[in-house]
Formats: sequence, structure tokens, C-alpha cells
Amino acid sequence: MSALLPAAIDGNETDLDPTSPLAALSAFYRAFNGRDIEAMGRNWHDGGDAAMSNPLGGIARGWPAIRAVYQRIFAGKARVRVEFHDYTLHEAGDVFWAVGRERGALEREGLRLEPAIRTSRLFRRIGGTWRQVHHHGSFDDAALLAAYQEAVR
Repeated sequence: MSALLPAAIDGNETDLDPTSPLAALSAFYRAFNGRDIEAMGRNWHDGGDAAMSNPLGGIARGWPAIRAVYQRIFAGKARVRVEFHDYTLHEAGDVFWAVGRERGALEREGLRLEPAIRTSRLFRRIGGTWRQVHHHGSFDDAALLAAYQEAVR
């Protein structure tokens, strides 16, 4: 991958090669921060082998189960925005993965939390397009995780 990566990715990146791994990663954050389930569906692989493991949805396998986790987040009262930082991108043929951290803010009825999440995302080129096939996220701070889970419920 190029050494000229943005310091953080939040979905507002411009002038990206639309066929690049960075554009696919940016598209995920644009969909998440925009609460756009249709764009999220275009980012994720719709096959049964897609998998997501995170503190809000547990382990979800297949796009329908993953979609349900995002729909719950997007439809909830909590507003969550994140950006990906302190990351590396790695590419091998028709696969790329991103390993780093997410930071951001969750706001709900006067409550504000600033989640810090270790994150990895794996994409595979399917039909000429990068599609996310795996995500894993975990919190460093157990108390913050509990507060975050409660706020999103």
C-alpha cells in the first residue's frame, strides 16, 4: 500500500481512486457515519461467509445478520460517529485488510461517550469490486464498553 495514507478515515475523503482499497474503506465509514444501510449493503459482501464480531452484535454471520446489527445502531436514539486511525493497510492479490483503531463519539440524551476500539476489517475483490467480508472490533476499557452497550440499546 502507498505510504501516503490519510491520518484518519471518516468517509469524507475525496479524490480517491474508486477502485482502491482506501476508497472501499472510506465508503464503509461514510455509510456508517451517515447511517446509510443501503450504502452499507453495497460495502459488505452479501454471501453467507461474511462475518462480523463486535461488542454490539456479538458474532454475526451472513449479510442479513450483519445488516440487523447496523439497522439497530442506525435506528437507535444514540448518534455514533467514528473515524479509523493509527492504522495500516495490507494488500495481497484479491484481498486487503486494515488494522487499526477507531475513535469517535456516541451521544444520546445528554450522554457523551468517546469509544476507543481496536478494529480490523478484511475485504475481498468480488466481481471487480472490493467487498467487506470480515470485521472484528474490541474495546480496551471494559467500563466504557458496558456504558457504550447500554447507550446503544
